[in-house]
Amino acid sequence: MSWSDRLAELGIELPAVAAPLAAYVPAVQSGSQVYVSGQLPFVGGTLPATGKVGAEVSPEEAKAHARTCALNALAAVHDLVGVDAVTRVVKVGGFVAAAEGFTAVPAVVNGASELFGEVFGDAGKHARAAVGVAELPLGAPVEVDVIFEVG
Repeated sequence: MSWSDRLAELGIELPAVAAPLAAYVPAVQSGSQVYVSGQLPFVGGTLPATGKVGAEVSPEEAKAHARTCALNALAAVHDLVGVDAVTRVVKVGGFVAAAEGFTAVPAVVNGASELFGEVFGDAGKHARAAVGVAELPLGAPVEVDVIFEVG
């Protein structure tokens, strides 16, 4: 089964690639790796929520936003090389705009990690960093970047 078939089986439709906010591109291939720039949880070109996780945004909402970031990363890799070229997810970087005292950052980033597991199975197991930060672009609650191996 191809990854495209797996996405269809899961009822997942990839969104349009989010337009860059500054002087960069959504994804770059170098050798057998595709580096996807940090993805915000844009839906239809807008952020569904802003604010700090643990204050204005609940951890559950933030986890769902991390999943949306991962979908946006899949859209970026698909636009560059096609999702079926992915052989594994290598690394996920998750950044959470955390309210003071909010330490459940890894649980939020699980929204992205779990999506990759659903889609890619064992090939979705990856190294990861989950980091709490003071602010993210446009006031987003979460941002995710990804390195994919392609073949």
